[in-house]
Amino acid sequence: MKKEKNIKENSQFSTLHSPLKEGWELKKLGEVADVEYGYTDKSTEKGHFRYVRITDIDSNGELIATEKKYIQFSEEAKNFLIEKNDLLMARTGATFAKVLLFNDVEPSVFASYLIRIKFKVEFENKLYWYFSKSKSYWEQANKLQTGAAQPHFNGAALKKIEFAFPKSLTEQQRIVAYLDQTFKSIENAKLKIEKNLQNAKELFETELRNVFENKGDDWEEKSLGEVAEYDKTPNKRNDLLYVGLEDIESNTGRFIGSENQKLVKSTTFFFNENHILYGRLRPYLNKVLLPNFEGHCSTEIFPILPKNKLVKREYLFWWLISNNTMNKINETWTGAVLPRANMNTVLNFKLFVPNLQTQQEIVAKLDALKTQTQQLESVYQTKLNNIEELYSGILKRAFETQLTEA
Repeated sequence: MKKEKNIKENSQFSTLHSPLKEGWELKKLGEVADVEYGYTDKSTEKGHFRYVRITDIDSNGELIATEKKYIQFSEEAKNFLIEKNDLLMARTGATFAKVLLFNDVEPSVFASYLIRIKFKVEFENKLYWYFSKSKSYWEQANKLQTGAAQPHFNGAALKKIEFAFPKSLTEQQRIVAYLDQTFKSIENAKLKIEKNLQNAKELFETELRNVFENKGDDWEEKSLGEVAEYDKTPNKRNDLLYVGLEDIESNTGRFIGSENQKLVKSTTFFFNENHILYGRLRPYLNKVLLPNFEGHCSTEIFPILPKNKLVKREYLFWWLISNNTMNKINETWTGAVLPRANMNTVLNFKLFVPNLQTQQEIVAKLDALKTQTQQLESVYQTKLNNIEELYSGILKRAFETQLTEA
């Protein structure tokens, strides 16, 4: 039977009363490593050393290769040069507690909002980098951080992080080699799934583009203003559902708001099942809705009323939500900080309009293809979610299960 070692009763580790496997120990980071704050200097576009900042660490704990900043040479700066395999942790901001394993060859200095972790014992740094991606690490980091709007995770808090690891450097390296190989295989599978997901989306968008670019013999070219009007009827009722921009999902036309009635003090527009709702604020978000209910909407939404004898509402919806139309609108918006579609300009946009029967056939085809595409996207998204769970499970087995009985 393997020897076991009980965890200290004051441990903050998630598996508080579990025994350690033989050859493993549980330590606070401060017991086995020193922490060092980075260097403060004014960065420039050119210089002697790259200046690695917290914004240079991405959400995966990798070094971002673009938007580099530099500092000039100084004897003091040399003390903060980063060595290969150094561990750097962001102590504030959106990437707080993210750990970077430095593998770049460019001479670099780390900035003051980063903390360097230097082990005082024989240790494979990449093992800690993997640990910093685990649920156990983040449970502790979130408890130890301070600050509400802007989280802070300083050196004192970092030293309290507890983690289990094998005392043998050879065993540490074996685990790292296993994780490297396993995650490489998973990443390759993830890339294939993401490519399939993108292909599914592009397949539908290609079909959508072909519909509106390749007109038939009897199709007429009309301006949007000839086949529809911008209906700004003020709402006077208080028993209707409210639709704001936040209630329309980008690029899908899906309603994601509440089905409860809502009173709004400001002016709103009335709409019903005959309208199309087009979000004019930040048109690049591509928010278009086919409502199947009466309601009232924000004035940042244009209720568009199709002329039924000329165009079907569903046909016009697919034209509005297509990437081609969105891109044209994006080229003509007004406002730098809060861009808005200029509806007078949009009403002059041209589109090809077939007869109503052909429109109905096109809509049926697009609806069916969209349903198939959404089913494929759902399958691929489920696979991606499963991969994320697999990541977590592997890290759990690598670190936390070492605290369970053999």
